[in-house]
Amino acid sequence: MKKTFLAVAMASLVAVTSAAQADTLDTEDKKLSYSLGLILGDKLKQDIDTLDIETFRQGVEAIYTGEEPLLNQEQVAEVMQAFQMKKMEEQRQEFAQIAQENLDKGAAYQTENGKKKAVKTTESGLQYEELTAGEGKNPAAADTVKVHYKGELIDGTEFDSSYSRGEPVSFPLNGVIPGWTEGLQLMQEGGKARLVIPADLAYGPGGMGNAIGPNETLVFEVELLEINPEAETQAEAPAQ
Repeated sequence: MKKTFLAVAMASLVAVTSAAQADTLDTEDKKLSYSLGLILGDKLKQDIDTLDIETFRQGVEAIYTGEEPLLNQEQVAEVMQAFQMKKMEEQRQEFAQIAQENLDKGAAYQTENGKKKAVKTTESGLQYEELTAGEGKNPAAADTVKVHYKGELIDGTEFDSSYSRGEPVSFPLNGVIPGWTEGLQLMQEGGKARLVIPADLAYGPGGMGNAIGPNETLVFEVELLEINPEAETQAEAPAQ
């Protein structure tokens, strides 16, 4: 008998709660207000992990009721400036940590790659592995080269590829990252090579947009198709 009564009571409570929740949005004004709360809350959560909802409500209420705010405009500006400085420092520390982790991972990768018999490590730290021997001449730094290439991070993530675009690219050899300028001078026309480029010969601690993080070691497979081609140069290769 008790179990039956308890089950009925629980069912009734759930039904009442559901009805009460539905009734909270029974006007267009409430629906709009709730929607604005969702939109604003979503935006705030992107920058602020935790928020004192009740205190936040008091601030909004002060604006809409016209009551005297607990902080004046100067104090609000100071609070927001302090918050922004804190966020910037957190981001700086996070970026620095990622940069160090990438540097360490890259060094470990280069150490293992350098053990391969076919890999030559130059004085600068560039690692060069010939995949297909060329028969033509070697380019100079002042030359323009025409190449096909694929670029990856050390975890295999592809970030750029002329193969995917369906056409090779031409560029001045002295207008790209140092690892390319050095590496392609080791190649001959018609040759293909694998370049493992340390961060200081690539994009360094700044990285490159969202594709290449700070201090990333880069891996390229490059085909040297032609030196000083007649076609116009294109700005698709890894720039300085």
